[in-house]
Amino acid sequence: MRWSRTLPSVPSSATVVRDAAGRYFASFVIETDPDADVARMPDPEDLPGVGIDLGLTHFAVLSDGTKIDSPRFLRRAEKKLKKAQKELSRKQKGSRNREKARLKVARAHAQVADARREFHHQLSTKLIRENQGIGVEDLAVKGLARTRLGKAVHDAGWASFLAMLEYKAQTAAGLAVTACRAQVRPEPLVPAQREEAGSHGIRSGARAA
Repeated sequence: MRWSRTLPSVPSSATVVRDAAGRYFASFVIETDPDADVARMPDPEDLPGVGIDLGLTHFAVLSDGTKIDSPRFLRRAEKKLKKAQKELSRKQKGSRNREKARLKVARAHAQVADARREFHHQLSTKLIRENQGIGVEDLAVKGLARTRLGKAVHDAGWASFLAMLEYKAQTAAGLAVTACRAQVRPEPLVPAQREEAGSHGIRSGARAA
């Protein structure tokens, strides 16, 4: 096994799983030093706040005017996915060729999911590091997913992005607090660009729980 980075401590346990695409993943449980985590974080008093307006034309528009394009990973890979699915449907059930075709389809879907997840990770980490407080509109994702925009909504992956933003705010050196699915209060939180009553307010205020 080759390590891409040095672990901060010896793992107390390790779990290996295999996904539908035949790939193996290992996860470790390790202990970290909270003081070292705090030292890595910038002074919250020097950080601004930001509101995030999620959309489909642009994945996000920030309150400072920054526009983040929507990568549309699924749409870009749609032709490849359809071809792989068509080849799978032509294979005889129970044959080795069908299993190979199934793996090809699974890997194609995994590539799309991985690219989307990486985009969400990079953007959410950047926003948490650069801002003291974050306000995000509370979208009715399930309702939108049932409309004609359903495919685009699933491709954007708003729910996954918001989940990452929330847990990273909570675990950023253990110093952030969330007020999700509650109306954004004007003083400690930054409102999203559209004034909507149910907003995700991810407070990192003084970064103290």
